[in-house]
Amino acid sequence: MRITSQQHVEGGKERLTLVPEHLDDLWHLTYVLEPGDLVSADTTRRIQRNDDQMRDTGGEREPMRVTIAVEDVEFHKFANRLRVGGEITWASREDQLGHHHTLNVEEHDEIEVEKVLKADQRERLEEAEESSENPDVAIVTVEEGEAHIHTVAQYGTEERATFTGPTGKGEFARARSELFSQIADALSRMDADAIILAGPGFTKQDAYEYIEENTQDIAELITVVDTSGVGDRGVHEVLKRGAVEDVQAETRIAREAELIDELTRRMAEGTKAAYGIEAVEEAAEFGAIETLLITDERLREERAGSGDWDMDVNDLITTAEQKGGDVVVFSSEFDPARQLKNLGGVAALLRYRLQ
Repeated sequence: MRITSQQHVEGGKERLTLVPEHLDDLWHLTYVLEPGDLVSADTTRRIQRNDDQMRDTGGEREPMRVTIAVEDVEFHKFANRLRVGGEITWASREDQLGHHHTLNVEEHDEIEVEKVLKADQRERLEEAEESSENPDVAIVTVEEGEAHIHTVAQYGTEERATFTGPTGKGEFARARSELFSQIADALSRMDADAIILAGPGFTKQDAYEYIEENTQDIAELITVVDTSGVGDRGVHEVLKRGAVEDVQAETRIAREAELIDELTRRMAEGTKAAYGIEAVEEAAEFGAIETLLITDERLREERAGSGDWDMDVNDLITTAEQKGGDVVVFSSEFDPARQLKNLGGVAALLRYRLQ
């Protein structure tokens, strides 16, 4: 979550400009927004035209800015979006005041929220903002005598470091390794999930071999990509080729696969695992959930009211979080989610065995 502005206004309220960057951020907003809050955003509304100057078009959609007083907040049934409905209290077209409108908030959409923030809501926003500051992917572009490190966020790239050093090999081999050492040290201080090492020629491979020899845990995160340039030009090439999306998908799949493997192992041993809504609900009530696993497909169905669970999925997640558990939403695009679907779409790694 990006919080681009925050200010105090009358009545003890705060006005925040927010940009959700991940599906998780939309989830956080379901607990931050509540009836009576004011939410402003750019949107479109269908406007009937029927006057002397313009014939009736049957209702064209017009872009406008609106503020609504929140009445309900929910996820759309078939898409990863947040639906915020309520009465229009302000609009760039005055004739729309008093009408009901629904804002469809998706990742990267900017909204303005005015509300009295409760302590848990403030904490939730702070956690969401903090998590977005950790780089998802780092891009290192390197050639002889020069290296750049950029981080990738949902909203773009940012240069974090630039290093220069002697060129060539032979008598300069030790000095050349110093450049590689600077790269490794900088990467070690980052919390990147994946690293793309790119550049022209063989220097990037030499850099990788140095990192592999001296910083094995960093080397395991690296994917090597060929580019014709370094710096901004090299980063542009990496992005254009879709390398970032590839490693992000691989990283997510790897994490979800690791969790499924751990769940399967524990199930086989009959220890510290639960699957199916009844068993997971019981584990949540006892505060036994270490990590709650749920598919995005099941999450959307239950939130939309089209699922078959007796309990509210939001209550399940809230209970797990309040009692110290983590929540991981599996993407239905990948195989681990399909395995989880066969278990009812929900499971949990437990702190201790219940039976």
